[in-house]
Amino acid sequence: MRIARIPASCSAVAALTFLICAMAGTAAAQWLSIPLPGTPRTPDGKPNLNAATPRTADGKPDLSGIWRADSQRWNENLVPEGSDAPMLPWAAELYKHRVETYGWDRPEAYCMPHGVPDAMTVAGIPFKILQMPGVTVLLFEEFHKYRQIHTDGRQLPVDSDQPAWYGYSIGRWEGDTFVIETAGFKEGSWLDNSGHPHTEGLRTTERFRRVNFGHMEVDVTIDDPKAYSRPWKSDTMRFTLQPDTELLEHLCENNRDLPILERYWRGKEQATPSTSGKQ
Repeated sequence: MRIARIPASCSAVAALTFLICAMAGTAAAQWLSIPLPGTPRTPDGKPNLNAATPRTADGKPDLSGIWRADSQRWNENLVPEGSDAPMLPWAAELYKHRVETYGWDRPEAYCMPHGVPDAMTVAGIPFKILQMPGVTVLLFEEFHKYRQIHTDGRQLPVDSDQPAWYGYSIGRWEGDTFVIETAGFKEGSWLDNSGHPHTEGLRTTERFRRVNFGHMEVDVTIDDPKAYSRPWKSDTMRFTLQPDTELLEHLCENNRDLPILERYWRGKEQATPSTSGKQ
């Protein structure tokens, strides 16, 4: 599905919608250069992002570091270019509605965080991976949130009675690829800013590959039989290490114009009510 052009009649509201959703937090910024030990460097002292992949004591690639998405494209639409997600009718209708209303009611507009996997794909805001024995932690600068990926051999919970925004995650290694399986999601997050929906039945499989010291690739498989007719795979997402820096505090406080958007779009919804719903 393609996002339509903004009609002139609602361009001001659409622009406001975009600004509120895009700036639901403070401006992204990083510390000034803080040379960190263990960073390979070129002869002129700059970080060598093309150096070999670092490895842990057991020989596995070490994913640790601060990463940022190379493109905002994956945050806007997780689906590979030129293809569509195999949505069930109710999900397709909801997605169409979100596109037509410019995603004004996306979770971030209410100071709720991005979900899985789009919390990693906000190109202007980095995240940090801490890889440790038994657990790998993802720290998101946006809204100061985190995910725990358990690697201690535990299994995913079955029919969790306490669903979580980021779900429950376990990880394992397949060669040099770190595979994360996540289930137990709380319904409400969006898979991307375009508004691909999911239900509590969502299960994601993420595959992380650190190509070299400064570059990482991630693929995600979406499996939600309540929203999609079959599992589908995301575009391959690419990330670049942010060397010699640290995360900053990032809080959501710039959504003061949300009531204006809500009155506008709720009014339009009441004028053209939906005729079908989620199955």
